[in-house]
Amino acid sequence: MQVANAACIVGTQEDVSVNNTTFRFLLLTTTAFAFATSSLAPAQTFKTIDFPGATATTIAGGPNNQGDSVGQETNTAGVSHGFILSANGNFKVIDPPGSTWTLPNYIVDDGTVVGQYLDSNQVTHGFILSQGHYTKFDVPGALAAGLSGRNIYGEMTGFTCINEANCENTNYASFTVSRDGKITQFNPFDAPSSFASNVNARGVIPGTYFDSSGTAHGYVLAGGQFTENNFPGGTFTFNGGINAQGDIVGYYADTAGVFHSFLLRDGHYTSFDPPGAIFSDAAGINSSDEIVGFYIDSNDVSHGYIRWPCGKKMK
Repeated sequence: MQVANAACIVGTQEDVSVNNTTFRFLLLTTTAFAFATSSLAPAQTFKTIDFPGATATTIAGGPNNQGDSVGQETNTAGVSHGFILSANGNFKVIDPPGSTWTLPNYIVDDGTVVGQYLDSNQVTHGFILSQGHYTKFDVPGALAAGLSGRNIYGEMTGFTCINEANCENTNYASFTVSRDGKITQFNPFDAPSSFASNVNARGVIPGTYFDSSGTAHGYVLAGGQFTENNFPGGTFTFNGGINAQGDIVGYYADTAGVFHSFLLRDGHYTSFDPPGAIFSDAAGINSSDEIVGFYIDSNDVSHGYIRWPCGKKMK
């Protein structure tokens, strides 16, 4: 994989050059690369998203091709609710019946939302919200499960929780759901833990697996074959969203342990951060190259963000 120069990004960016050798939800080694000096690019590319009155806001998935995204807000009482953020900037709170905590992870072009929630017994369940109706989703035989993605054909991705029903301190297994409802669980490369993040219309699935030492690596499942990917020089790589073209976004840790957002396109990585971020995570990308995610500022406050391609007018 090569790393592209990020020539048109607002906020901190790092261009990475080769030096001779080649968890919204988890906060969950390799080769020698050199990092160039950080720089600032022209303004007006990022927009910070804060849910009104919330103490913390994250954008966990989307945007769909209409520009709608989903996320989570935490109120002053410490209760976390899901929301849909429309392209025109309006928020709509969503919580499955009986939920005590909600995290929507993706919104499809037709408005269907998938995600996960905790019930009153602190058990994690997946959910599907379609045309105003909630459907609970569980994997037979699993302690708990959540849904992370869905495509226009109804194929879905998710994770099962192996050790604990609340999914807080556990290993995970990836799974897919076919158009006819067949559930297939797997862990790439016989890893002890993995997390499938999404599936695009071509059936390509990005995700993350953890090796026996606990190191996180990206994986892509396409045509029945697994491919590993790691941000060059990083110590942690988490694959998040994917668009129809196969571009992947996520986040990685540098050698200092700082987490940054990334875009992986045609084998080239671009690292970026919204202005003021000390941590950032790119959660989703659509076919118009709009990227959503969240970042943490120097006051340890979480904000959502939207990143538009250079030259595209912000909404």
